[in-house]
Formats: sequence, C-alpha cells, structure tokens
Amino acid sequence: MSDVVLRLKCRSGTFPMTIPLNCPISSLKEQVSVLTEIPVASIKLLFGFPPKSIHKIEGTIQDAGLKSGDTIIAEVDSSSASVQQLRVQTESNTLKHVTDQEVGDEVPLILRKVVPADNSCLFTSMGFVLGGKIDLSSGNYMREIIANAVKDNQTDFSEAVLGKPNEDYCEWIRNPNSWGGAIEVSILSNFYGIEIAVIDTQSGSISKFGEDKNYPHRVFLIYDGIHYDPLYLESPFSPGEIQTLFPTNDDRMLDAAQMLANEAKSSRQYTDVNRFTLKCLDCGCIMIGQTQAQEHAKLTAHNNFNEY
Repeated sequence: MSDVVLRLKCRSGTFPMTIPLNCPISSLKEQVSVLTEIPVASIKLLFGFPPKSIHKIEGTIQDAGLKSGDTIIAEVDSSSASVQQLRVQTESNTLKHVTDQEVGDEVPLILRKVVPADNSCLFTSMGFVLGGKIDLSSGNYMREIIANAVKDNQTDFSEAVLGKPNEDYCEWIRNPNSWGGAIEVSILSNFYGIEIAVIDTQSGSISKFGEDKNYPHRVFLIYDGIHYDPLYLESPFSPGEIQTLFPTNDDRMLDAAQMLANEAKSSRQYTDVNRFTLKCLDCGCIMIGQTQAQEHAKLTAHNNFNEY
C-alpha cells in the first residue's frame, strides 16, 4: 500500500512525515509524540480547513481521510487525564499575570503560547493577552462585541468592506465556526483601546492595528496563515510571572517580535493560504487558496472545507 506525505505543525515547528496509508492512528500519534515531546495520551490531532479533531477516530490514516499534502496540527488535549493530573500538581504554582513592568535593557526573548485550533483562536489569543490565561469562552463575548460594532456603524462596515451585507456579517461572526481576521482585530483594538501587533510568519512583517490612535499599550499575536497564537514575556525579575501588555513607546518588544517573525519565515512555519488546494465537502467543488474559498462560501453559503 502506498505512503502519504503529511506536514505536521506543532508548537516546536513544522515537520514532514511519510506514513503508510494503513498506519493506525495510534501509531501516528506515537510518531507525533516523538517529534513534539507531547505524551501520546495528551496528543490532540487536527486536520482540514477549518481544522477538525481526529484524535478520537479509530482505524487507519486512510480511514481518517488523510491524503498526501495534508497538514496535521498537534496540540495538547486539555481534557486528557495526564493533563488534568499535571494541572492538579501545578495548581499552586499558577503563573501570575503582570501588565505594567519594565522589560529591561536587552532585547527580550518573546515566547509563544499555543492555543486550541478551534476556529476561535484569534479570540482565545486576545483573551490571553488581556487576562493572562487561556479562556475558551472569550470567543463568545468577543464575537458579540464585533457584531455590535459592525451593526452600529454601517457606514464604515459596508458590504464592500465586509464582503457581505452588514446583517449577514453580524450573523456570520456570531457563528462559533467562523474565523476572525483583520477586520475583527481592528475592531477589538478599538474596543479595548490597545495597539495589536500581528506577526505574519509567511511575509515576516508586523501589522500594527490601532497604531494611528496613539494607544499607550501594545499586545502581540502571531499568525501563520490559518492560526493565531498570543505572545508573552516571562518576567526576568519574578519567576512565575508573565507579561503580555507593553508600552507602545518601547521598541525592544517590537525588535524581539521581528526576530521571531524572521525566524518563523526562514523555517517556513506558515501555511500559504493563497496556494493550497481546498475541497468543499458540501458540493465537491475544488478551489485554490483562501480567496476562492471565500467567494465560494459567499455564493453558496457552504462553509465546510478540507485541504485537497
């Protein structure tokens, strides 16, 4: 039986994998564990567009529908018994979130916090940089914030800007399966009164939303083409403390973020959404890139896509 060539994405990087079609999912998880250093019992595997979980599927690679060229995402399953036990062991040592602290004289080492790939990664990431913890309920109220902002300003948020009628967009963004992007980031920047710097790992560039508003503080997100994660700094002064909110007049964090962007770009830690092939699982239509998928969704109301 032939092999399939997959791309594994995890918090430590991107890895190619060549796997027999008849390889059991359990064996795949064992190989992923070696590459990611995540215990087998705690691995959650996702694939497709948007990413969907396959970690509970019994059977083989072929049974799961994986094909050559597919990208699988490995993350820690927060519901697993081993993770729950780890939480119990570390409950008394929870990281303290600080929001107003000097970074120091040297360029800091900025860190990435991996959040679940559940279609609400932008909102979960924003919840982390604002509150210092992963809160999966962030998506619900942030989607409502965005919908209300769009509804209340139909001049700025016209159909030409949104790609769909204002009312339809408000309904769409409230759907937990809808992804957030630049429009949503700009609205959240305005609502919370902070500058949001988004690192694009494909281009190596940093987009600063709210830069023209002269907000006093800045937060950092990293985006790989399909997924957002928040960035943070471990306090050099107080072990166990993290910082996610930084003065906009201190460019050292921007320098650190640019270094991270350059590293991610050089190691190709991104998904090129303009070139990958997608299949609509509702009608079978084949599309190239995110733009064609968005147009197809607009015309047909189909939103169930997979990499092809």
